[in-house]
Amino acid sequence: MPEIHSDIGPDYLRDESRKTGTADSISFPLNEAEIADAVRWAAANGQCITTQGARTGLTGGAVPSGGHILNLSRMKTITDRDDLIVQPGVTLDEIRAHLKSRGNVFFAPDPTETTATIGGMASCNASGARSFRYGATRESILAARLVLADGDVIALCRGQCMATGRNFRLKTESGRVIEGDLPSYTTPAIKTASGYFVRDSMDLLDLFIGSEGTLGIFSELHLKLQPWPASVWGVMAFFGKEPDALAFVHAVRGLKDKPASIEFFDSCSLNLLRSHRLEGAPEVPADYHTAVYVEYHAADEDEASGMVERMCEALDGCGGSEDRTWIATDDHERERIRLFRHALPEAVNSLIDERRKTDPAITKLGTDMAVPDDRLDELMALYHASLERLGLEYVIFGHIGSNHVHVNILPRTVKQFEQGKAQYLEWADAVIRMGGTVSAEHGIGKLKTPFLLKMMGARGIEDMRRLKRLFDPQCRLNPGNLFAC
Repeated sequence: MPEIHSDIGPDYLRDESRKTGTADSISFPLNEAEIADAVRWAAANGQCITTQGARTGLTGGAVPSGGHILNLSRMKTITDRDDLIVQPGVTLDEIRAHLKSRGNVFFAPDPTETTATIGGMASCNASGARSFRYGATRESILAARLVLADGDVIALCRGQCMATGRNFRLKTESGRVIEGDLPSYTTPAIKTASGYFVRDSMDLLDLFIGSEGTLGIFSELHLKLQPWPASVWGVMAFFGKEPDALAFVHAVRGLKDKPASIEFFDSCSLNLLRSHRLEGAPEVPADYHTAVYVEYHAADEDEASGMVERMCEALDGCGGSEDRTWIATDDHERERIRLFRHALPEAVNSLIDERRKTDPAITKLGTDMAVPDDRLDELMALYHASLERLGLEYVIFGHIGSNHVHVNILPRTVKQFEQGKAQYLEWADAVIRMGGTVSAEHGIGKLKTPFLLKMMGARGIEDMRRLKRLFDPQCRLNPGNLFAC
């Protein structure tokens, strides 16, 4: 049994969403048995449980709503197999450092915040830039162990526990059978992290990935590793206007060579980077309006060169040119572009922190929505038209290969903040009509539950609620995440 503490530091009452909660107690289990003991203790004392890792999430999912905090950040064991078995408190940085000694493999998911824990990444199905080729966290999990709301344990291995149509049956390690029906809705066939992932005859491991801790608590994860490509080339192409950049995105997606990532930076993003330039990052000329970054993973230098040659041919047909393109063929050059790419979120946060000194009520508003391929241009036009009409300051950047960009609204006043929130809701309605998702990688947490209701409707939410009660009848695991119990 882990030690139960009633003295809770303020850091454990919040996450990167800036939302703050309350709790009665906290524990730091070191293994699966201690998670189960803490869960049973909380049940005996009538307390709900909020599961935490590094608290890097942006949607309030790790913010407690009273009761007990189960913080898994000290569960750090890594076991080498052909792939990798890890406890949920291992961070992405730690996984990468561990794999560096092996040299020939890597873990594909790459969210911007590399201090995120693997348990948190699995809970919200985090992704990042390389998801265009390798998929989100879901595609990189081979097996998992979870502690359920009563302290029982379930083990799932990919390909071994399948639903029959929309009916499922699972057996816990104690022999208890959990069976019922999956929700009736269909998860959009796009990049998404909105609610329970369901498909006909699905692998039931995928049900728990992205469930935001509401069905069970990850105690161990078996990770799939990718062979490290012999050659990695990065290409940053600049354009004089945004429509040309969007045409280039469509063209690159149509090539037979699938990039690892396709990333986008609008004109406002480039302007912000010019004013917040990081040491070591390349300088952006003033006449460069919009940028698209493409990264290729290849078996050798000749293959990479051929990929980039075909991409440059597409570039010439979209208003771009090689003399306005940075091509990185080695680690040093790619690191300079990486600094450029990662400077943008830092610049946004720095700007908002400065404005909060004048009015603490001001926060960044960031979207996380995605649409099908044929609605990308429509979505981008909608974003720009709305923001220009309201006169709001903003930047747009992100994973445009998956039609998933982040619109960061940068309010100067509380009035602008409220205008931005209202606009965000209108965009959600439009994205849903386009067949899109209200969250592509950050999850729903506690902050975006109104968006999930819009997307799923009352029936969809009730289907999810009914499913949760099969695993957690008293709704004690992460209450408030996804929906109200």
